[in-house]
Amino acid sequence: DYVIKETPEGIIVENKKAGLIVKAPEGWEAKKIELREGWVMFYSPETEIKWKEEGVVLLPLEKGCIIDTEVMYNKMDLIQIKSDIKYSLSPLILEFIEFENITINNHEALRTTFDTQKVGPGIIVNIPWNDKVYIFNLTFGADEKEKCIQEFNKFLETLSIK
Repeated sequence: DYVIKETPEGIIVENKKAGLIVKAPEGWEAKKIELREGWVMFYSPETEIKWKEEGVVLLPLEKGCIIDTEVMYNKMDLIQIKSDIKYSLSPLILEFIEFENITINNHEALRTTFDTQKVGPGIIVNIPWNDKVYIFNLTFGADEKEKCIQEFNKFLETLSIK
């Protein structure tokens, strides 16, 4: 579903089926992950990725930032998404979880900030729209939290959902 284009403005990723366009942070790489439909991973140049198996990154990250994007073709509201996130993170032994309703490009979204014993810290932003949920997941090395969050926020500003 995704097309990764190198342009003079940087790397642009488009999913026509889902109506999604995003721009990779400057200097970052983009890679399609074939394990799930419409899954693309963006990562900063200093990211040290250890692969558990093809497409599955061994977490927590020691260094760098990763943003995963995915589209789930399922109609859900913010309450259902919140419940699903609690359920999916609970086996990872939650240390901290916080939910915040936000707006991204005129779309209601849920921002989840968490820390777990097994995979470390991260942020998930879910945007339900029509019969889809757009998912953006940030993972980062502990020493690069602020820089990665700043890049993630800029990344979210570039996204377009039609």
